Amino acid sequence: MKKLLPLIIILNISLSAESLYSFANIGINYLDWDSPTQSKTSQKDFGYVSIEGAVGWDWGEFYGNANLENPTKSYTDDSNSLRYTVFGDFDINIKNGFKIHFQNFHLHSDTFYVNDFVVGGAYKYQSDGFWIKPFIGLHYTNDTYFDGFNGYMGGWVFNYNFKIFNEKLSLFQWNEIEFGRDKKFYEDDGVPIGDSKSYGLNGALSFWWDMNDSFTSGIQYRYAKHKLGNYDYQSAIIYTLKYNFL
Repeated sequence: MKKLLPLIIILNISLSAESLYSFANIGINYLDWDSPTQSKTSQKDFGYVSIEGAVGWDWGEFYGNANLENPTKSYTDDSNSLRYTVFGDFDINIKNGFKIHFQNFHLHSDTFYVNDFVVGGAYKYQSDGFWIKPFIGLHYTNDTYFDGFNGYMGGWVFNYNFKIFNEKLSLFQWNEIEFGRDKKFYEDDGVPIGDSKSYGLNGALSFWWDMNDSFTSGIQYRYAKHKLGNYDYQSAIIYTLKYNFL
């Protein structure tokens, strides 16, 4: 839990500063892998508690989230152990929607850890009720088995707000494509290991319903290929309920 504190402190300071927009919430979630994924991989369903927040200024913006997975388990529970993830996305505005882009993802468990850092550029387009931010950058990986430059990552994030029968709804996606990964990351003397390819796909497509000012519910389609330590295509449904405290 100590490693979650930097993100929480950053969120606290950022959200208390003068800003153009901000939000924060805490959620309960359940991730349900589909049958083909469970038959081909070692993935197992799990619940998790999440906290997320974002803040935007005229010079940049920050988004962060932290998840505590399998919160009722212990670190040494082999069936599906306690673990946590932390993600941060920070952009500095340059001009006309172009940005310097940084993002970092960290996962930690009793037997495995991974840290993915990306630095590059992004562009954000906004119109009424819609925004999209494509990005591309250099990708550095530090995990249990690999440490160093690991190719490139590109992708996008978008959000579309709309109403049906006066209900506030939104469609959201994050999508990451890794390419040019170091052979030592996915091969061991020519033998495929882990993600098993020089490229990988990772993301989720989400549908959200703002039930009222305090609560948001949603369903997410989670997907990955040559990622999460597996060669095969993986997919899951995530069910979420959030309490919005800002």
